Amino acid sequence: MLTLQKNNLQKLQIIFFLICSFSYAQKSELDIAYDYFQKAVKFDNENNHFKAYENYTKSLDIYKKLNILDSIAKCNLELFDLLNSQNDLNYDAKPFLDAYYQYGLQKKDSLKILISYFRYAEYYFDTNPKSASNFYHKAINYTPKQSSKAIAYANLALLYTQTYPDSASFYFKKNLELIDITNSNALLNSYINYANFFQKQGNYKEAIVQLKKAEEIEPTAYKLKYNKILFENFATNYKALGDYKNAYTYYEKYNIANDSLNFTAQNIAISDLDKKYQTAEKEKRILEVVAKNKEQKKLIIWTIVSLFLIGIISLLALKNSSKKRKLANQEKELEKQKNLTLLKEQELVIINAMIEGQEKERKQIAEDLHDNIGSVLATLKLHFENLKLNREKKQFDQEKLYEKTENLIDETYKKIRGIAHAKNAGVIANTGLLNAIQIMTQKISEADKIHIDVIHYGLHQRLENSLEITIFRIIQELITNVIKHAEAKNVTINISLYDNIVNIIFEDDGKGFDKNNVNFSNGMGLGSIEKRITHLNGTFEIDSTIGKGTTFVLNIPIE
Repeated sequence: MLTLQKNNLQKLQIIFFLICSFSYAQKSELDIAYDYFQKAVKFDNENNHFKAYENYTKSLDIYKKLNILDSIAKCNLELFDLLNSQNDLNYDAKPFLDAYYQYGLQKKDSLKILISYFRYAEYYFDTNPKSASNFYHKAINYTPKQSSKAIAYANLALLYTQTYPDSASFYFKKNLELIDITNSNALLNSYINYANFFQKQGNYKEAIVQLKKAEEIEPTAYKLKYNKILFENFATNYKALGDYKNAYTYYEKYNIANDSLNFTAQNIAISDLDKKYQTAEKEKRILEVVAKNKEQKKLIIWTIVSLFLIGIISLLALKNSSKKRKLANQEKELEKQKNLTLLKEQELVIINAMIEGQEKERKQIAEDLHDNIGSVLATLKLHFENLKLNREKKQFDQEKLYEKTENLIDETYKKIRGIAHAKNAGVIANTGLLNAIQIMTQKISEADKIHIDVIHYGLHQRLENSLEITIFRIIQELITNVIKHAEAKNVTINISLYDNIVNIIFEDDGKGFDKNNVNFSNGMGLGSIEKRITHLNGTFEIDSTIGKGTTFVLNIPIE
Protein backbone atom coordinates (compact mmCIF):
# COMPACT_ATOMS: atom_id res chain seq x y z
CA MET A 1 0.00 0.00 0.00
CA LEU A 2 2.85 2.37 0.95
CA THR A 3 4.65 1.49 -2.31
CA LEU A 4 1.53 2.36 -4.34
CA GLN A 5 1.22 5.74 -2.61
CA LYS A 6 4.90 6.47 -3.28
CA ASN A 7 4.48 5.61 -6.98
CA ASN A 8 1.44 7.92 -7.25
CA LEU A 9 3.33 10.71 -5.53
CA GLN A 10 6.28 10.31 -7.92
CA LYS A 11 3.95 10.39 -10.93
CA LEU A 12 2.31 13.59 -9.66
CA GLN A 13 5.71 15.19 -9.13
CA ILE A 14 6.74 14.29 -12.71
CA ILE A 15 3.48 15.83 -14.05
CA PHE A 16 4.07 18.94 -11.99
CA PHE A 17 7.65 19.19 -13.26
CA LEU A 18 6.48 19.03 -16.88
CA ILE A 19 3.77 21.66 -16.24
CA CYS A 20 6.22 24.02 -14.53
CA SER A 21 8.84 23.46 -17.27
CA PHE A 22 6.26 24.47 -19.86
CA SER A 23 5.28 27.47 -17.70
CA TYR A 24 8.89 28.66 -17.44
CA ALA A 25 9.42 28.12 -21.17
CA GLN A 26 6.36 30.24 -21.82
CA LYS A 27 7.61 32.94 -19.45
CA SER A 28 10.97 32.85 -21.18
CA GLU A 29 9.30 33.34 -24.58
CA LEU A 30 7.33 36.25 -23.10
CA ASP A 31 10.58 37.86 -21.99
CA ILE A 32 12.06 37.34 -25.45
CA ALA A 33 9.04 38.98 -27.10
CA TYR A 34 9.28 41.95 -24.72
CA ASP A 35 13.03 42.29 -25.45
CA TYR A 36 12.40 42.31 -29.21
CA PHE A 37 9.76 45.03 -28.72
CA GLN A 38 12.11 47.22 -26.64
CA LYS A 39 14.91 46.79 -29.22
CA ALA A 40 12.49 47.82 -31.97
CA VAL A 41 11.57 51.00 -30.06
CA LYS A 42 15.25 51.81 -29.62
CA PHE A 43 16.06 51.25 -33.33
CA ASP A 44 12.99 53.33 -34.29
CA ASN A 45 14.23 56.24 -32.15
CA GLU A 46 17.65 55.93 -33.82
CA ASN A 47 15.99 56.03 -37.30
CA ASN A 48 17.25 52.50 -38.06
CA HIS A 49 13.93 51.57 -39.68
CA PHE A 50 14.94 48.17 -41.10
CA LYS A 51 16.13 46.89 -37.70
CA ALA A 52 13.04 48.34 -36.01
CA TYR A 53 10.75 46.55 -38.51
CA GLU A 54 12.64 43.26 -38.06
CA ASN A 55 12.37 43.33 -34.24
CA TYR A 56 8.70 44.43 -34.22
CA THR A 57 7.76 41.49 -36.48
CA LYS A 58 9.72 39.00 -34.31
CA SER A 59 7.94 40.30 -31.22
CA LEU A 60 4.57 40.08 -33.03
CA ASP A 61 5.17 36.45 -34.10
CA ILE A 62 5.90 35.34 -30.51
CA TYR A 63 2.86 37.21 -29.09
CA LYS A 64 0.70 35.51 -31.74
CA LYS A 65 2.10 32.13 -30.75
CA LEU A 66 1.30 32.85 -27.08
CA ASN A 67 -2.10 34.38 -28.07
CA ILE A 68 -1.59 37.58 -25.99
CA LEU A 69 -4.11 39.75 -27.79
CA ASP A 70 -3.36 43.17 -26.24
CA SER A 71 0.35 42.85 -27.04
CA ILE A 72 -0.49 41.70 -30.61
CA ALA A 73 -2.63 44.85 -31.07
CA LYS A 74 0.16 47.07 -29.71
CA CYS A 75 2.72 45.55 -32.14
CA ASN A 76 0.31 45.98 -35.09
CA LEU A 77 -0.16 49.69 -34.27
CA GLU A 78 3.59 50.30 -33.92
CA LEU A 79 4.29 48.52 -37.24
CA PHE A 80 1.62 50.61 -38.99
CA ASP A 81 3.06 53.87 -37.60
CA LEU A 82 6.59 52.81 -38.63
CA LEU A 83 5.65 51.83 -42.21
CA ASN A 84 3.22 54.70 -42.77
CA SER A 85 5.75 57.36 -41.72
CA GLN A 86 8.80 56.01 -43.63
CA ASN A 87 9.56 55.82 -47.34
CA ASP A 88 12.59 53.50 -47.12
CA LEU A 89 10.53 50.39 -46.18
CA ASN A 90 8.73 48.85 -49.15
CA TYR A 91 5.83 47.25 -47.20
CA ASP A 92 2.11 48.03 -47.08
CA ALA A 93 1.16 49.45 -43.66
CA LYS A 94 -2.62 48.98 -44.00
CA PRO A 95 -2.90 45.23 -43.07
CA PHE A 96 -1.41 45.98 -39.63
CA LEU A 97 -3.93 48.79 -39.06
CA ASP A 98 -6.78 46.53 -40.25
CA ALA A 99 -5.79 43.92 -37.64
CA TYR A 100 -5.61 46.56 -34.89
CA TYR A 101 -9.04 47.97 -35.88
CA GLN A 102 -10.69 44.54 -35.95
CA TYR A 103 -9.36 43.82 -32.45
CA GLY A 104 -10.80 47.16 -31.24
CA LEU A 105 -14.22 46.23 -32.70
CA GLN A 106 -14.07 42.76 -31.16
CA LYS A 107 -13.24 44.16 -27.70
CA LYS A 108 -15.62 47.14 -28.14
CA ASP A 109 -12.70 49.32 -27.07
CA SER A 110 -13.76 52.88 -27.94
CA LEU A 111 -10.22 54.28 -27.65
CA LYS A 112 -8.76 51.73 -30.09
CA ILE A 113 -11.62 52.35 -32.56
CA LEU A 114 -11.08 56.12 -32.39
CA ILE A 115 -7.30 55.71 -32.85
CA SER A 116 -8.03 53.49 -35.89
CA TYR A 117 -10.23 56.16 -37.51
CA PHE A 118 -7.48 58.77 -37.14
CA ARG A 119 -4.79 56.39 -38.44
CA TYR A 120 -6.93 55.44 -41.48
CA ALA A 121 -7.35 59.15 -42.25
CA GLU A 122 -3.55 59.63 -42.04
CA TYR A 123 -3.04 56.65 -44.37
CA TYR A 124 -5.36 58.11 -47.04
CA PHE A 125 -4.48 61.81 -46.45
CA ASP A 126 -2.16 62.26 -49.47
CA THR A 127 -3.47 59.56 -51.83
CA ASN A 128 -7.26 59.53 -51.32
CA PRO A 129 -8.59 62.77 -49.71
CA LYS A 130 -12.18 61.56 -50.01
CA SER A 131 -11.50 58.46 -47.85
CA ALA A 132 -9.47 60.54 -45.40
CA SER A 133 -12.38 62.97 -45.03
CA ASN A 134 -14.82 60.10 -44.41
CA PHE A 135 -12.66 58.69 -41.59
CA TYR A 136 -12.25 62.12 -39.94
CA HIS A 137 -16.05 62.51 -39.99
CA LYS A 138 -16.43 59.01 -38.52
CA ALA A 139 -14.12 60.08 -35.67
CA ILE A 140 -16.18 63.25 -35.10
CA ASN A 141 -19.44 61.32 -34.99
CA TYR A 142 -17.98 58.52 -32.82
CA THR A 143 -16.34 60.44 -29.98
CA PRO A 144 -18.11 62.73 -27.46
CA LYS A 145 -14.80 64.37 -26.49
CA GLN A 146 -14.46 67.99 -27.69
CA SER A 147 -10.65 67.74 -27.83
CA SER A 148 -10.75 64.76 -30.24
CA LYS A 149 -13.33 66.51 -32.43
CA ALA A 150 -11.13 69.62 -32.48
CA ILE A 151 -8.18 67.55 -33.78
CA ALA A 152 -10.37 66.00 -36.51
CA TYR A 153 -11.66 69.44 -37.59
CA ALA A 154 -8.07 70.79 -37.74
CA ASN A 155 -7.02 67.89 -40.00
CA LEU A 156 -10.09 68.37 -42.22
CA ALA A 157 -9.14 72.03 -42.59
CA LEU A 158 -5.62 71.06 -43.72
CA LEU A 159 -7.07 68.42 -46.07
CA TYR A 160 -9.39 70.96 -47.78
CA THR A 161 -6.92 73.90 -47.84
CA GLN A 162 -5.95 73.41 -51.50
CA THR A 163 -9.19 72.06 -52.97
CA TYR A 164 -12.05 73.64 -51.00
CA PRO A 165 -10.88 76.87 -49.31
CA ASP A 166 -14.40 77.73 -48.09
CA SER A 167 -14.79 74.36 -46.41
CA ALA A 168 -11.24 74.62 -45.01
CA SER A 169 -12.07 77.99 -43.42
CA PHE A 170 -15.27 76.51 -41.96
CA TYR A 171 -13.36 73.62 -40.37
CA PHE A 172 -10.64 75.92 -38.99
CA LYS A 173 -13.38 77.90 -37.22
CA LYS A 174 -14.87 74.67 -35.87
CA ASN A 175 -11.45 73.65 -34.56
CA LEU A 176 -11.00 76.96 -32.71
CA GLU A 177 -14.53 76.70 -31.24
CA LEU A 178 -13.94 73.24 -29.75
CA ILE A 179 -10.25 73.35 -28.78
CA ASP A 180 -9.38 73.34 -25.07
CA ILE A 181 -8.06 76.86 -24.36
CA THR A 182 -6.11 75.52 -21.38
CA ASN A 183 -4.02 73.38 -23.76
CA SER A 184 -1.79 76.24 -24.84
CA ASN A 185 0.38 74.21 -27.26
CA ALA A 186 -2.66 72.84 -29.13
CA LEU A 187 -4.22 76.33 -29.34
CA LEU A 188 -0.89 77.75 -30.56
CA ASN A 189 -0.68 75.10 -33.31
CA SER A 190 -4.24 75.90 -34.44
CA TYR A 191 -3.53 79.61 -34.85
CA ILE A 192 -0.27 78.90 -36.74
CA ASN A 193 -2.08 76.49 -39.12
CA TYR A 194 -4.89 79.00 -39.64
CA ALA A 195 -2.29 81.70 -40.44
CA ASN A 196 -0.60 79.39 -42.97
CA PHE A 197 -4.01 78.84 -44.59
CA PHE A 198 -4.53 82.59 -45.06
CA GLN A 199 -0.94 82.95 -46.29
CA LYS A 200 -1.56 80.34 -49.02
CA GLN A 201 -4.73 82.25 -50.02
CA GLY A 202 -2.69 85.47 -50.35
CA ASN A 203 -4.52 87.08 -47.42
CA TYR A 204 -1.37 88.19 -45.61
CA LYS A 205 -3.11 90.71 -43.32
CA GLU A 206 -5.45 88.06 -41.88
CA ALA A 207 -2.46 85.69 -41.54
CA ILE A 208 -0.68 88.31 -39.38
CA VAL A 209 -3.85 88.69 -37.24
CA GLN A 210 -3.80 84.95 -36.48
CA LEU A 211 -0.03 84.99 -35.82
CA LYS A 212 -0.47 87.83 -33.30
CA LYS A 213 -3.07 85.72 -31.46
CA ALA A 214 -0.52 82.89 -31.38
CA GLU A 215 2.22 85.25 -30.15
CA GLU A 216 0.13 86.10 -27.06
CA ILE A 217 0.06 82.42 -25.96
CA GLU A 218 2.76 81.10 -23.63
CA PRO A 219 3.63 77.49 -24.66
CA THR A 220 4.09 74.87 -21.94
CA ALA A 221 6.96 73.24 -23.88
CA TYR A 222 9.22 73.78 -26.95
CA LYS A 223 9.12 77.57 -26.54
CA LEU A 224 12.24 78.14 -28.68
CA LYS A 225 10.86 75.94 -31.46
CA TYR A 226 7.51 77.80 -31.51
CA ASN A 227 9.27 81.19 -31.46
CA LYS A 228 11.37 80.17 -34.44
CA ILE A 229 8.26 79.15 -36.45
CA LEU A 230 6.28 82.26 -35.41
CA PHE A 231 9.04 84.78 -36.19
CA GLU A 232 9.75 83.20 -39.59
CA ASN A 233 6.04 83.34 -40.54
CA PHE A 234 5.75 86.96 -39.34
CA ALA A 235 8.74 87.95 -41.49
CA THR A 236 7.39 86.14 -44.57
CA ASN A 237 3.93 87.79 -44.37
CA TYR A 238 5.28 91.29 -43.65
CA LYS A 239 7.64 90.91 -46.61
CA ALA A 240 4.73 89.89 -48.87
CA LEU A 241 2.85 93.06 -47.77
CA GLY A 242 5.88 95.26 -48.51
CA ASP A 243 6.38 96.13 -44.82
CA TYR A 244 10.14 95.57 -44.92
CA LYS A 245 10.79 97.24 -41.56
CA ASN A 246 8.70 94.71 -39.62
CA ALA A 247 9.96 91.91 -41.88
CA TYR A 248 13.58 92.77 -40.99
CA THR A 249 12.73 92.97 -37.25
CA TYR A 250 11.18 89.51 -37.23
CA TYR A 251 13.98 88.00 -39.35
CA GLU A 252 16.43 89.15 -36.64
CA LYS A 253 14.22 87.56 -33.93
CA TYR A 254 14.09 84.37 -36.04
CA ASN A 255 17.90 84.17 -36.27
CA ILE A 256 18.28 84.66 -32.47
CA ALA A 257 15.71 81.91 -31.75
CA ASN A 258 17.34 79.59 -34.31
CA ASP A 259 20.81 80.04 -32.77
CA SER A 260 19.42 79.46 -29.25
CA LEU A 261 17.61 76.32 -30.42
CA ASN A 262 20.80 74.86 -31.93
CA PHE A 263 22.79 75.61 -28.75
CA THR A 264 20.11 74.00 -26.55
CA ALA A 265 20.00 70.91 -28.81
CA GLN A 266 23.78 70.43 -28.42
CA ASN A 267 23.55 70.61 -24.60
CA ILE A 268 20.64 68.12 -24.59
CA ALA A 269 22.63 65.69 -26.78
CA ILE A 270 25.67 65.85 -24.40
CA SER A 271 23.38 65.33 -21.38
CA ASP A 272 21.65 62.35 -23.04
CA LEU A 273 25.01 60.65 -23.74
CA ASP A 274 26.02 61.00 -20.08
CA LYS A 275 22.65 59.65 -18.88
CA LYS A 276 22.84 56.70 -21.27
CA TYR A 277 26.31 55.75 -19.95
CA GLN A 278 25.21 55.93 -16.30
CA THR A 279 21.99 54.02 -17.07
CA ALA A 280 23.91 51.22 -18.82
CA GLU A 281 26.14 50.73 -15.74
CA LYS A 282 23.12 50.65 -13.41
CA GLU A 283 21.27 48.17 -15.63
CA LYS A 284 24.31 45.87 -15.64
CA ARG A 285 24.41 45.75 -11.82
CA ILE A 286 20.62 45.31 -11.61
CA LEU A 287 20.70 42.36 -14.02
CA GLU A 288 23.29 40.58 -11.88
CA VAL A 289 21.11 40.95 -8.75
CA VAL A 290 17.96 39.88 -10.64
CA ALA A 291 19.69 36.72 -11.90
CA LYS A 292 20.56 35.66 -8.33
CA ASN A 293 17.04 36.40 -7.09
CA LYS A 294 15.52 34.31 -9.88
CA GLU A 295 17.43 31.21 -8.78
CA GLN A 296 16.25 31.64 -5.19
CA LYS A 297 12.65 32.22 -6.26
CA LYS A 298 12.69 29.03 -8.33
CA LEU A 299 13.63 26.92 -5.31
CA ILE A 300 10.92 28.54 -3.16
CA ILE A 301 8.26 28.06 -5.86
CA TRP A 302 9.17 24.36 -6.31
CA THR A 303 8.80 23.73 -2.56
CA ILE A 304 5.44 25.57 -2.17
CA VAL A 305 3.77 24.14 -5.26
CA SER A 306 4.80 20.55 -4.45
CA LEU A 307 2.90 20.77 -1.14
CA PHE A 308 -0.37 21.92 -2.79
CA LEU A 309 -0.22 19.90 -6.02
CA ILE A 310 -2.00 16.70 -4.83
CA GLY A 311 -4.89 18.60 -3.24
CA ILE A 312 -5.34 20.89 -6.27
CA ILE A 313 -5.47 18.00 -8.76
CA SER A 314 -8.09 16.17 -6.66
CA LEU A 315 -10.29 19.24 -6.35
CA LEU A 316 -10.03 19.98 -10.06
CA ALA A 317 -11.11 16.43 -10.96
CA LEU A 318 -14.25 16.69 -8.78
CA LYS A 319 -15.16 20.15 -10.04
CA ASN A 320 -14.59 19.14 -13.66
CA SER A 321 -17.11 16.27 -13.56
CA SER A 322 -19.72 18.48 -11.86
CA LYS A 323 -19.24 21.28 -14.41
CA LYS A 324 -19.62 18.89 -17.33
CA ARG A 325 -23.07 17.81 -16.12
CA LYS A 326 -24.17 21.42 -15.56
CA LEU A 327 -22.88 22.53 -18.97
CA ALA A 328 -24.73 19.71 -20.74
CA ASN A 329 -28.03 20.78 -19.14
CA GLN A 330 -27.40 24.46 -19.91
CA GLU A 331 -26.63 23.74 -23.57
CA LYS A 332 -29.93 21.87 -24.00
CA GLU A 333 -31.86 24.78 -22.48
CA LEU A 334 -30.03 27.33 -24.63
CA GLU A 335 -30.80 25.36 -27.79
CA LYS A 336 -34.53 25.47 -26.98
CA GLN A 337 -34.38 29.24 -26.35
CA LYS A 338 -32.52 29.81 -29.64
CA ASN A 339 -35.17 27.96 -31.64
CA LEU A 340 -38.00 29.97 -30.03
CA THR A 341 -36.16 33.26 -30.58
CA LEU A 342 -35.49 32.42 -34.25
CA LEU A 343 -39.19 31.78 -34.90
CA LYS A 344 -40.18 35.08 -33.26
CA GLU A 345 -37.55 37.01 -35.23
CA GLN A 346 -38.80 35.58 -38.54
CA GLU A 347 -42.36 36.69 -37.70
CA LEU A 348 -41.14 40.20 -36.82
CA VAL A 349 -39.16 40.50 -40.07
CA ILE A 350 -42.28 39.70 -42.15
CA ILE A 351 -44.44 42.19 -40.20
CA ASN A 352 -41.77 44.92 -40.36
CA ALA A 353 -41.39 44.47 -44.13
CA MET A 354 -45.15 45.00 -44.66
CA ILE A 355 -45.23 48.08 -42.41
CA GLU A 356 -42.10 49.54 -43.99
CA GLY A 357 -43.57 49.25 -47.50
CA GLN A 358 -46.73 51.08 -46.43
CA GLU A 359 -44.78 53.79 -44.61
CA LYS A 360 -42.47 54.38 -47.60
CA GLU A 361 -45.43 54.85 -49.90
CA ARG A 362 -47.11 57.33 -47.51
CA LYS A 363 -43.88 59.20 -46.86
CA GLN A 364 -43.19 59.57 -50.60
CA ILE A 365 -46.61 61.16 -51.18
CA ALA A 366 -46.13 63.52 -48.20
CA GLU A 367 -42.64 64.59 -49.33
CA ASP A 368 -43.79 65.20 -52.90
CA LEU A 369 -46.59 67.51 -51.69
CA HIS A 370 -44.26 69.29 -49.27
CA ASP A 371 -41.32 69.74 -51.68
CA ASN A 372 -43.32 70.62 -54.85
CA ILE A 373 -46.07 72.79 -53.42
CA GLY A 374 -44.46 74.29 -50.31
CA SER A 375 -41.96 76.64 -51.99
CA VAL A 376 -44.47 77.79 -54.64
CA LEU A 377 -47.10 78.62 -51.99
CA ALA A 378 -44.47 80.51 -49.97
CA THR A 379 -43.64 82.62 -53.06
CA LEU A 380 -47.36 83.06 -53.78
CA LYS A 381 -47.79 84.41 -50.25
CA LEU A 382 -45.13 87.06 -50.96
CA HIS A 383 -47.00 88.14 -54.11
CA PHE A 384 -50.25 88.53 -52.18
CA GLU A 385 -48.45 90.64 -49.59
CA ASN A 386 -47.13 92.86 -52.40
CA LEU A 387 -50.67 93.15 -53.84
CA LYS A 388 -51.93 94.22 -50.42
CA LEU A 389 -49.17 96.81 -50.01
CA ASN A 390 -49.55 98.06 -53.57
CA ARG A 391 -53.23 98.71 -52.99
CA GLU A 392 -52.25 101.37 -50.45
CA LYS A 393 -48.90 102.74 -51.74
CA LYS A 394 -49.08 102.09 -55.51
CA GLN A 395 -45.40 101.15 -55.80
CA PHE A 396 -45.67 98.46 -58.51
CA ASP A 397 -47.45 97.87 -61.79
CA GLN A 398 -50.75 96.36 -60.61
CA GLU A 399 -51.34 94.40 -63.84
CA LYS A 400 -47.90 92.75 -63.74
CA LEU A 401 -48.41 91.73 -60.11
CA TYR A 402 -51.76 90.16 -60.96
CA GLU A 403 -50.20 88.41 -63.96
CA LYS A 404 -47.29 86.97 -61.86
CA THR A 405 -49.70 85.84 -59.14
CA GLU A 406 -51.98 84.17 -61.66
CA ASN A 407 -49.01 82.40 -63.27
CA LEU A 408 -47.95 81.05 -59.86
CA ILE A 409 -51.48 79.76 -59.19
CA ASP A 410 -51.43 78.01 -62.60
CA GLU A 411 -48.04 76.53 -61.79
CA THR A 412 -49.32 75.22 -58.44
CA TYR A 413 -52.29 73.57 -60.17
CA LYS A 414 -50.00 71.93 -62.75
CA LYS A 415 -47.68 70.59 -60.03
CA ILE A 416 -50.58 69.08 -58.12
CA ARG A 417 -51.75 67.36 -61.32
CA GLY A 418 -48.17 66.20 -61.94
CA ILE A 419 -47.98 64.63 -58.47
CA ALA A 420 -51.32 62.92 -58.99
CA HIS A 421 -49.93 61.32 -62.19
CA ALA A 422 -46.57 60.41 -60.51
CA LYS A 423 -44.61 62.86 -62.73
CA ASN A 424 -42.53 64.35 -59.95
CA ALA A 425 -39.34 65.10 -61.95
CA GLY A 426 -40.75 68.52 -62.99
CA VAL A 427 -38.48 71.03 -64.61
CA ILE A 428 -35.36 69.00 -63.71
CA ALA A 429 -36.08 66.23 -66.24
CA ASN A 430 -36.37 68.79 -69.05
CA THR A 431 -33.82 71.50 -68.27
CA GLY A 432 -31.31 70.03 -65.78
CA LEU A 433 -30.41 70.80 -62.17
CA LEU A 434 -28.64 74.16 -62.62
CA ASN A 435 -31.31 75.65 -64.93
CA ALA A 436 -34.08 74.45 -62.62
CA ILE A 437 -32.44 76.18 -59.64
CA GLN A 438 -31.90 79.40 -61.62
CA ILE A 439 -35.54 79.45 -62.85
CA MET A 440 -36.86 78.85 -59.32
CA THR A 441 -34.66 81.55 -57.71
CA GLN A 442 -35.48 84.06 -60.48
CA LYS A 443 -39.22 83.66 -59.86
CA ILE A 444 -38.76 84.11 -56.11
CA SER A 445 -36.53 87.18 -56.60
CA GLU A 446 -39.18 88.80 -58.83
CA ALA A 447 -41.41 89.15 -55.76
CA ASP A 448 -38.98 91.91 -54.55
CA LYS A 449 -38.96 90.53 -50.99
CA ILE A 450 -35.71 88.57 -51.14
CA HIS A 451 -32.79 88.54 -53.59
CA ILE A 452 -31.13 85.21 -54.46
CA ASP A 453 -27.75 84.82 -56.25
CA VAL A 454 -26.68 81.48 -57.74
CA ILE A 455 -22.92 80.96 -58.22
CA HIS A 456 -21.87 77.71 -59.92
CA TYR A 457 -18.70 75.92 -61.01
CA GLY A 458 -18.03 72.63 -62.76
CA LEU A 459 -21.65 71.65 -63.54
CA HIS A 460 -21.04 71.16 -67.28
CA GLN A 461 -22.79 67.78 -67.56
CA ARG A 462 -26.04 66.34 -66.25
CA LEU A 463 -25.99 64.23 -63.08
CA GLU A 464 -28.02 61.07 -62.51
CA ASN A 465 -31.74 62.01 -62.61
CA SER A 466 -32.70 60.93 -59.07
CA LEU A 467 -29.65 62.71 -57.63
CA GLU A 468 -30.55 65.95 -59.46
CA ILE A 469 -34.12 65.73 -58.11
CA THR A 470 -32.86 65.19 -54.54
CA ILE A 471 -30.41 68.15 -54.69
CA PHE A 472 -33.13 70.39 -56.19
CA ARG A 473 -35.57 69.40 -53.39
CA ILE A 474 -32.93 70.15 -50.74
CA ILE A 475 -32.23 73.65 -52.11
CA GLN A 476 -35.97 74.22 -52.55
CA GLU A 477 -36.52 73.29 -48.88
CA LEU A 478 -33.70 75.60 -47.70
CA ILE A 479 -35.21 78.55 -49.64
CA THR A 480 -38.66 77.80 -48.21
CA ASN A 481 -37.25 77.83 -44.67
CA VAL A 482 -35.56 81.19 -45.33
CA ILE A 483 -38.82 82.74 -46.62
CA LYS A 484 -40.84 81.36 -43.68
CA HIS A 485 -38.47 81.90 -40.76
CA ALA A 486 -35.21 83.77 -41.49
CA GLU A 487 -36.49 87.31 -42.35
CA ALA A 488 -33.51 87.55 -44.75
CA LYS A 489 -33.01 90.06 -47.57
CA ASN A 490 -30.27 88.24 -49.49
CA VAL A 491 -29.36 84.61 -50.15
CA THR A 492 -26.25 83.25 -51.92
CA ILE A 493 -26.13 79.68 -53.27
CA ASN A 494 -22.65 78.40 -54.22
CA ILE A 495 -22.86 75.04 -55.99
CA SER A 496 -19.83 73.32 -57.50
CA LEU A 497 -18.74 69.90 -58.76
CA TYR A 498 -15.11 68.91 -58.17
CA ASP A 499 -13.39 65.54 -57.80
CA ASN A 500 -16.76 63.68 -57.85
CA ILE A 501 -18.14 65.73 -54.93
CA VAL A 502 -21.03 68.20 -55.19
CA ASN A 503 -20.29 71.05 -52.74
CA ILE A 504 -23.16 73.40 -51.78
CA ILE A 505 -22.70 76.45 -49.54
CA PHE A 506 -26.07 78.12 -48.81
CA GLU A 507 -25.81 81.48 -46.96
CA ASP A 508 -28.45 84.01 -45.83
CA ASP A 509 -28.29 87.33 -43.91
CA GLY A 510 -31.34 86.57 -41.76
CA LYS A 511 -31.87 86.52 -38.02
CA GLY A 512 -30.10 83.15 -37.46
CA PHE A 513 -31.00 80.57 -34.83
CA ASP A 514 -29.57 78.38 -32.06
CA LYS A 515 -29.18 74.97 -33.68
CA ASN A 516 -28.92 73.29 -30.25
CA ASN A 517 -32.57 74.21 -29.59
CA VAL A 518 -33.86 72.87 -32.92
CA ASN A 519 -35.60 69.47 -32.91
CA PHE A 520 -34.52 67.90 -36.21
CA SER A 521 -36.93 64.98 -35.83
CA ASN A 522 -40.07 67.16 -36.07
CA GLY A 523 -41.53 68.17 -39.43
CA MET A 524 -39.97 67.69 -42.86
CA GLY A 525 -37.56 70.69 -42.85
CA LEU A 526 -33.94 70.40 -41.68
CA GLY A 527 -34.54 66.85 -40.41
CA SER A 528 -35.66 65.77 -43.89
CA ILE A 529 -32.58 67.38 -45.45
CA GLU A 530 -30.28 65.67 -42.96
CA LYS A 531 -31.83 62.25 -43.69
CA ARG A 532 -31.45 62.74 -47.46
CA ILE A 533 -27.80 63.75 -47.14
CA THR A 534 -27.10 60.76 -44.87
CA HIS A 535 -28.77 58.45 -47.41
CA LEU A 536 -26.38 59.83 -50.06
CA ASN A 537 -23.35 59.21 -47.78
CA GLY A 538 -22.73 62.98 -47.66
CA THR A 539 -22.09 65.54 -44.90
CA PHE A 540 -24.36 68.34 -43.64
CA GLU A 541 -22.95 71.16 -41.45
CA ILE A 542 -24.83 74.18 -39.99
CA ASP A 543 -23.13 77.39 -38.81
CA SER A 544 -25.65 79.93 -37.48
CA THR A 545 -25.23 83.03 -35.30
CA ILE A 546 -28.27 84.85 -33.93
CA GLY A 547 -28.56 88.23 -35.66
CA LYS A 548 -25.87 87.40 -38.25
CA GLY A 549 -27.47 84.83 -40.56
CA THR A 550 -26.97 81.14 -41.29
CA THR A 551 -24.59 79.06 -43.45
CA PHE A 552 -25.30 75.47 -44.58
CA VAL A 553 -22.36 73.44 -45.98
CA LEU A 554 -23.27 70.25 -47.89
CA ASN A 555 -20.87 67.75 -49.50
CA ILE A 556 -22.47 64.99 -51.60
CA PRO A 557 -20.29 62.29 -53.25
CA ILE A 558 -21.35 60.98 -56.66
CA GLU A 559 -20.48 57.70 -58.35
